[in-house]
Amino acid sequence: MISVFAPAKVNLSLHVVGRRPDGYHLLDSLVAFAGVGDTLEFTPAATLTLDVGGPTADLIPTAGENIVLKAARLLAEAAGVSAGAAIRLTKRLPVAAGIGGGSADAAATLKGLMQLWRVRLPDDRLRALALAIGADVPVCLAGCPTRMSGIGEVLEAAPALPPAWLVLANPMVPLHTPPVFKARQGPFSAADPLTLPPADARALAEALSVRRNDLTAAAVSIEPVVGEVLAALAAAPACLLARMSGSGATCFGLFGAEAEARAASTAIQTVRPGWWVAPAELLGR
Repeated sequence: MISVFAPAKVNLSLHVVGRRPDGYHLLDSLVAFAGVGDTLEFTPAATLTLDVGGPTADLIPTAGENIVLKAARLLAEAAGVSAGAAIRLTKRLPVAAGIGGGSADAAATLKGLMQLWRVRLPDDRLRALALAIGADVPVCLAGCPTRMSGIGEVLEAAPALPPAWLVLANPMVPLHTPPVFKARQGPFSAADPLTLPPADARALAEALSVRRNDLTAAAVSIEPVVGEVLAALAAAPACLLARMSGSGATCFGLFGAEAEARAASTAIQTVRPGWWVAPAELLGR
């Protein structure tokens, strides 16, 4: 049995820099990953099957094909594999949440099945396959701090990030990406890349403070509770920065120490028991 962790993707910043003729928006985002996520397990089998469990398993839509099976079938076709696999997904992340849960699961599926089936695709083919599955799958496949641009296909290694902790909070309201982009107003904005490794969490917060998430206002206009999540995080003692990730509704607070993040998480969860709240280490490398 092969087990692969699928960490939550966090957009530390997200600038919308333009739009292609086909309607897709062009982004410039600093992406990192958190020490909380889903787990996928793979065992040999004659056919492809998927079993889903875990705390947020009931949030996965039952209609249509799951992105995990889509990734598995595309990989089998690309690699010429006829074998199957029994896949077990333990779902811990909320869905349609702006933290790449499905994309992380798809990337983990590619990694796990390449090990199980003992196949390897050239890097360019693997990246193209990942992009065909979803725009965030390539960066989730990389799994390290990355400057992501284009529609998600242009990846550049970002400087290592300092030791830091996050509190991720989601009001358990799904927020789908297309309506958020449609609701976005205002001009396109450029972003200066992060070129030097921040010395500590406070320096990281200062570097991020001059950057933004250009989708925040649009997300709040659709689901005002996103503004409440941001306010709850910003009000937590020792929170250095509060920001929305991706197209929402998940937001994060940045903290310098584990104890600070865990205390904030407990306090928010106590007041908002219906929210999904998780402290997590920032995976800086």
